[in-house]
Amino acid sequence: MANMPNSEPCASPLELFNSIATQGELVRSLKAGNASKDEIDSAVKMLLSLKMSYKAAMGEDYKADCPPGNPAPTSNHGPDAAEAEEDFVDPWTVQTSSAKGIDYDKLIVRFGSSKIDKELINRIERATGQRPHRFLRRGIFFSHRDMNQVLDAYENKKPFYLYTGRGPSSEAMHVGHLIPFIFTKWLQDVFNVPLVIQMTDDEKYLWKDLTLDQAYGYAVENAKDIIACGFDINKTFIFSDLDYMGMSSGFYKNVVKIQKHVTFNQVKGIFGFTDSDSIGKISFPAIQAAPSFSNSFPQIFQDRTDIQCLIPCGPYSPPQDPYFRMTRDVAPRIGYPKPALLHSTFFPALQGAQTKMSASDPNSSIFLTDTAKQIKTKVNKHAFSGGRDTIEEHRQFGGNCDVDVSFMYLTFFLEDDDKLEQIRKDYTSGNMLTGELKKVLIEVLQPLIAEHQARRKEVTDEIAKEFMTPRELSFDFQ
Repeated sequence: MANMPNSEPCASPLELFNSIATQGELVRSLKAGNASKDEIDSAVKMLLSLKMSYKAAMGEDYKADCPPGNPAPTSNHGPDAAEAEEDFVDPWTVQTSSAKGIDYDKLIVRFGSSKIDKELINRIERATGQRPHRFLRRGIFFSHRDMNQVLDAYENKKPFYLYTGRGPSSEAMHVGHLIPFIFTKWLQDVFNVPLVIQMTDDEKYLWKDLTLDQAYGYAVENAKDIIACGFDINKTFIFSDLDYMGMSSGFYKNVVKIQKHVTFNQVKGIFGFTDSDSIGKISFPAIQAAPSFSNSFPQIFQDRTDIQCLIPCGPYSPPQDPYFRMTRDVAPRIGYPKPALLHSTFFPALQGAQTKMSASDPNSSIFLTDTAKQIKTKVNKHAFSGGRDTIEEHRQFGGNCDVDVSFMYLTFFLEDDDKLEQIRKDYTSGNMLTGELKKVLIEVLQPLIAEHQARRKEVTDEIAKEFMTPRELSFDFQ
């Protein structure tokens, strides 16, 4: 069925619907059972193919809680339709068949968010008096929900706070994991606002083959890497779900409120849960939603429910937006402001935008524990090249920055806009060879990782404990 042409489905819509449910369950069980990368990728490709066939037959996307009735009118099966289905994005899987990566304009349309345009970037600059971060200047944070509302409040001296998080499934964090934290630190600095960081060790216990102690241990170790990004201890609270929910009645009350207002059918439709998933998984989205509401942190905000939350969503894992679309739907029904969101692009694996990074594959990314020698070897040996097959061809026709991973990484980590543009011109024209481009990236990454490692060594257990202790934070809210 994986090779089934979209325009000639050989199964009924109901058969396809049931096949998708079965295949989705298989993908989740393979991931939970730590199956091989190839086996998981193969199963995901089959799932994507089935969903494409379903859309071709029904004229609409598969929804877990909506079995097909009468088939919808035949949809367009031309080249545009095929192109539109290149990208597969759900809460656990991000997959594209394009070496350039995800088509973000289509993603904005699909998820109903708003593009971060020049006008919004200029407004952020006026509000903060600071030059926009390179992630904004280069479209790395590309989409938002209600950022203008946050700026309205800020310009009128009304408060907001930041919320982001990390799912600690191993001690190994890679450079892609740093992206949301680098940007969140900048937001904290320029807006001078408090920040809460959720470590979803409970989620990882539910989804992975981990003990509770392992999951909590990973949360603390990952917190040290996050602290090493330079967050202000007076304005930052990092919390483990396993630790904090048992000691915060405000947090747990909000979890229960959210649970009451989301049906099983809704979470099945949003997250693809099946009848064989544990009740822990089914109820978890409410726990990830709760930090969006200020009275989940009474030690910081007392009983105030009117403080809006801004959530930078990271590229290091499949998209978090479905969790917060659910949260935004629930918020007005329980009397709270909707959280605002900022979405970033996905960070590519060394092997290219079509492959996935994995902590189990050390060559899929640059890890925060890598030595200078390991960084050099990985980039030279594994970074996907947009160069030509021979030096002569490269000099004549130039390289392709759109698919070259070394150039993609430089867009994330090289601060100098003029230098980046010159590299793009030199590589595209053929004046710069792939080896020379990789050398530039190595010279950017080696000090970045070494400096992170030096800061990480200074983060003691006592410092981590202080960041993770519920307490008052310092801010200037009226």
